[in-house]
Amino acid sequence: MYFCNKKLFENMADLKVKIGNLELKNPVMTASGTFGYGLEFQDFIDISLLGGIIVKGTTLNPQEGNPPERMAQTAAGMLNAVGLQNRGVDYFIKNIYPEIKKINTNFIVNVAGSTVEEYAACAHKINKLEKIPAIELNISCPNVKQGGMTFGTSIAAATEVVRIVRKNYDKTLIVKLSPNVTDISEIAKAIEGEGADAISLINTILAMAVDVEKRKPILSTVTGGLSGACIKPIALRMVWQTAHAVKIPVIGLGGIMCANDAVEFLLAGATAVQIGTANFIDPQISVKIIDEIAQYLDKHNFKSVKEIIGII
Repeated sequence: MYFCNKKLFENMADLKVKIGNLELKNPVMTASGTFGYGLEFQDFIDISLLGGIIVKGTTLNPQEGNPPERMAQTAAGMLNAVGLQNRGVDYFIKNIYPEIKKINTNFIVNVAGSTVEEYAACAHKINKLEKIPAIELNISCPNVKQGGMTFGTSIAAATEVVRIVRKNYDKTLIVKLSPNVTDISEIAKAIEGEGADAISLINTILAMAVDVEKRKPILSTVTGGLSGACIKPIALRMVWQTAHAVKIPVIGLGGIMCANDAVEFLLAGATAVQIGTANFIDPQISVKIIDEIAQYLDKHNFKSVKEIIGII
């Protein structure tokens, strides 16, 4: 298990940030779909050190996901078409919540759905869980046939789902946006107007891979979501653009593989970051990044991480 230098850690800059009413002990979270429910990583790190854990995508009803092949390696990244496979919100409430509510960090549920009504019903159930202080509304998954990215690429659809969920959920509401749009700032401003407390971006980029020997697409769904280091410049630009367009906090993700990557997002305007694909390469990476952000701040004589947010 990785242990950060806690004594050194305590003497360094203040890492606390706020997302709506949610206070994070540091700006590093783990991205949905890359960290399970968090419990799976307890053999590798002390997960209570994290600012937050976004659990895997959760839907109102159990969902099987897509058939294989569902993953493919690409240059400097990976494609996935898992399709939000999960056992549904009731399973989460009965089997996962009793375990994670004992852990001293923020667990945030990534909520997905095929219809506005499904999003709202799932959020309503989670709203009753005392130890879940926030949800991340996933209106940007490119790997499902209904819902997902369909909501995130239309201003009308995005505002409708946020408006209805806001009526059913009274804690911190984070909305995860799709990069597969022409102008991310317009959608960001629209959902801010409907009561979103924060925006997370980016989700994966719609892409594909081909098997030249079989002469057909590698993924069963033909297209999937591209993630990893290759998408970082796009994610960084969208975070910077969105942070200048809205007043609510922006959470940056997409290709963060090391502490310097995370610092880039903070400088570009992100209040917090999420670590995704890097978790598959190094299950200890998220805690290492916390430690190294603290060292970066100390090296450059910053007293608080807030001092570097949005410098650019």
